[in-house]
Amino acid sequence: MSETTSTNEEKKKPPLNGRRALPSNNSNDEENEVPEMEAFGLIPRGFNPKDYLRVVDIHMFKEPHEINKQQHHTDKYYSPKLIVRRGQPFQIQIDFNRPYKPETDQFWLEYLIGRYPQQNKGTYIPILVGDVLKPGEWGAKITHKENNSIRLSIMSSATCIVGKFRLYVAVWTPFGILRTHRNSATDTYILFNPWCQQDAVYLDDEKEREEYVLNDVGIVFHGNINDIKLRSWSYGQFEENILDACLFLMDKAELELSGRGNPIKICRVASAVINSRDDSGVIAGSWDNTYTYGVAPSAWTGSVDILLEYYSSKQPVRYGQCWVFAGVFNTFLRCLGIPARLVTNYSSAHDNNANLQLDFFLDDEGKVDTKITKDSVWNYHCWNEAWMTRPDLPVGFGGWQVVDGTPQETSDGMYRCGPASVQAIKHGHVCFPFDAPFVYAEVNSDIVYSRREKNGTQVIEKIDTTHIGQLIVTKEVGGDGMMEITEEYKFQEGSKEERLALETAVMYGVKKETTQDTTYQPQTDVDMDFQVQKAVLGSDFKVTITFRNKSRNYYTANTYLSGNIVFYTGVTKNEFKKHSFSAKLEPSSSSAFDVLIKSSEYLSDLLDQASFHFFVTAQISETGKILAMQKATVLEIPTLRIKTQGEMVAGKEMSVTVEFTNPLKQTLENVTLRLEGPGVLRTMKKEFRQIPVNSTLIWEVKCTPKRPGLRKLIASLNCDALRHVYGELNVQIQKP
Repeated sequence: MSETTSTNEEKKKPPLNGRRALPSNNSNDEENEVPEMEAFGLIPRGFNPKDYLRVVDIHMFKEPHEINKQQHHTDKYYSPKLIVRRGQPFQIQIDFNRPYKPETDQFWLEYLIGRYPQQNKGTYIPILVGDVLKPGEWGAKITHKENNSIRLSIMSSATCIVGKFRLYVAVWTPFGILRTHRNSATDTYILFNPWCQQDAVYLDDEKEREEYVLNDVGIVFHGNINDIKLRSWSYGQFEENILDACLFLMDKAELELSGRGNPIKICRVASAVINSRDDSGVIAGSWDNTYTYGVAPSAWTGSVDILLEYYSSKQPVRYGQCWVFAGVFNTFLRCLGIPARLVTNYSSAHDNNANLQLDFFLDDEGKVDTKITKDSVWNYHCWNEAWMTRPDLPVGFGGWQVVDGTPQETSDGMYRCGPASVQAIKHGHVCFPFDAPFVYAEVNSDIVYSRREKNGTQVIEKIDTTHIGQLIVTKEVGGDGMMEITEEYKFQEGSKEERLALETAVMYGVKKETTQDTTYQPQTDVDMDFQVQKAVLGSDFKVTITFRNKSRNYYTANTYLSGNIVFYTGVTKNEFKKHSFSAKLEPSSSSAFDVLIKSSEYLSDLLDQASFHFFVTAQISETGKILAMQKATVLEIPTLRIKTQGEMVAGKEMSVTVEFTNPLKQTLENVTLRLEGPGVLRTMKKEFRQIPVNSTLIWEVKCTPKRPGLRKLIASLNCDALRHVYGELNVQIQKP
C-alpha cells in the first residue's frame, strides 16, 4: 500500500518511537489516504483509465429489510451503514461500466481499518475472487452475473478484527492499479458472531442468543437478600451512534486494532475504561451521597445517554454506582456481539486484603468499630458475565466469564476486573487470569467478628460462614423473572465439593485465616511433591514430580502440570507449559515422573525477573481426592559488571567499562549493549556480532559527566537468546 500524504498530513503524524517502525494503530477512527491510481511506473501518453474495467456503483444491501442485516441479525441497529457478523457470508453487488470478463479483467476487494493498514496485522485485507468460500476465512465468490453487474458473496474471517472497515475495489491495468474513491457509504461494520461455530463467542442456544445479544432492555436486581427489588434498565445497544460510541471506547483505551478480534482483550480493556479511575473512562463513581454537578446514579434509566454524552464530551459522565457501570458495560458487550448478562450478588464481600475473611472488629459494647474495620459487605453488587471460549486457560474454563467495570481494586495497575472464568471460581481454580481470587472472595468469604479484650487479646465472638454470596441472580431468558445462578459460582454450602473447592482456592493463593477446624479430609495415603531443577536462564530444565503411595492400593493419578511465567509480584503473564499425564502408583512405593521444560518454550515470553510458577494438580481416580501443589522458581540471570576508572569530576573526561561473560551453551548473536547515566552520559549503544560460549566481552566508553552528585549508571544487554540482563553502578561525581 503506497501512501500519498499531503504536507498537512505530515504535520499530523505522531512521533515515532524506537520500538516500532509504524506508530501504534489503535484508533478505528483515523484513516490513511489510499491512492486511486497506483502507477507501476511511467504512464504512457495514450493511457486512458476509462478504457479499462471501471466500477460505476457498489450496492451494499444494507437496509434493515434486505438480506445482509436479516441474515446477520443486525436489522435492529439504527444505522444506515452495512453491519455484518464475522465468519458468515454477506452479499454486495458491483456495477461496472461494461460486462465483466473473467478471462481478461482482474479486480479485487480491499478492506482497511485504522491509519496504518498492514496485511499481517489484519488491518489491510485484500480479497481475491475465487470459486469457493472456505468457512471462517476471508474470501469472495461471484454468485450472479447480469449485464454489467456482478453479485458477490463475501466471507469474513471468524477471528477478524471487530470494528468499522473501509472498502475499496481495485482493478488491475497493465500500467497501474485503479481504485474506487473513498466512499463512506460503503463502510462495513464487522461484529462478533455468536451464531458462528468458529467464533470465540459462539453460543449454541437460539433463545439465549436472543436474550444475551439481541435484547436491548434488562432488569437490575437490587435491594438486599431479605428484600429483593428490581428495576428495568435500557441497554439500547442498537440506538443511533451507540455502535460508534462503543468503538470509540476501544480507541480511548488504546487497544491495538490487531487485538480487537479477541473478546478476552476487549473485555479486559473495557472493564477499565467503563470507570473513570486512572484513564478518564466513561463513568465517574460516587458513593458519598453528594452528586453536585452531576446526575445521581439512581436517576439513570439506561446506558444510551451516558454513552452518547461521553462520546461527544470525551469527559467522564457523573455519576455511577455498580449497576450503572454494569448496565453500560452490558450495552457495550451486546452492541459488539459478545453475549452478556448483568448479574447481582447479594451480600457481596469487599475484602480489603483478600484473605477470604471479612474482619469486623467490635468495641466494648459489641458495636462495630468503624475506625479499624476496613472490610465491607455490599448489600448487593452488580457485575457482568460475558460468554466466550478461553483458549488461554486449560480446557473447561470457557463459557461465562465475570467482568466488572466498578472500580473496587486495581488489577495489573488499573481499576478493572476480569474476565474470570465462573467455572474456575466454582472449583477454586483461582490461579487462572484474570482476578479470580477477588471474585472468589466476593462470593465466598467468611465474616469474623472479633473483640479486643482490655488486656489486648483478640477474642473471636462469632464466625458466619453462610452470610456472603447467599444468592446470585440474573434475569431469566425470555422473561422478566429472576433466575438464580448461585450454583454456577459455588457448590452446596457445607458439601464435600465446596470444601474441596475452598482448599483448592486456598492452595492457589487465596489466603484463609485458620480460625476453626475444618472438616476437610485430604488424601492421606498418597503424598505428592515436585522439585524444579535449578537452572540458568536459557537452558532446559526438569520438573520432577514424585508420588509416595503409602497404601496397599493401586492408584491412578491424573496429573496436570501448568507452568506460568509470572511477574515478580506473582501476577501471571501467561501459561507457557501445559502437560497432562496419567501416573500409575504401585502399592507401598514411590515413583517419580520427569517433565522437561525446554528453553524454547519459555524464552520468548520471559519477563525481567525470569520467574516461573508451577502448579501441579493430581486427582486420584479411585478416590476422587485432589493433591495439589504450587512452587515459584526463578532462573538465574547473569548480570553485567560496570566499572569506572580515574577520577569522576563534573566537566572532566572519565572512563566506564562494561563487562559480561556469556553463560549460555550457545554463541550469542547480534548482541546490543546499552549504557546510560542521566547527567553522566547520553544513552550509548554498541552492537556485537557474536559472543562465544564462556567468553567475556569488554566495552569501554569515554564520557564527560555534566552534573555533580550521586548518579546511577545503568547498562543492559539484549539479544534473541537472552533478555533482561542488567547492571548498574552508583557513582559519586565530584564538583570541579
